[in-house]
Amino acid sequence: MAGRKRYTPEQIVVKLRQHEKLQAEGLTIPQACKRIGISQGHRIAAR
Repeated sequence: MAGRKRYTPEQIVVKLRQHEKLQAEGLTIPQACKRIGISQGHRIAAR
């Protein structure tokens, strides 16, 4: 699994907050995920 990025719990919380903010601004889930640089699978797993 070389080259795969691991996020710390603090980074995950920040990304989820960014995602929620983008959704509140009207972006769809895939658009918000792309903007913050995560896959939808990461978003679901982190919740």
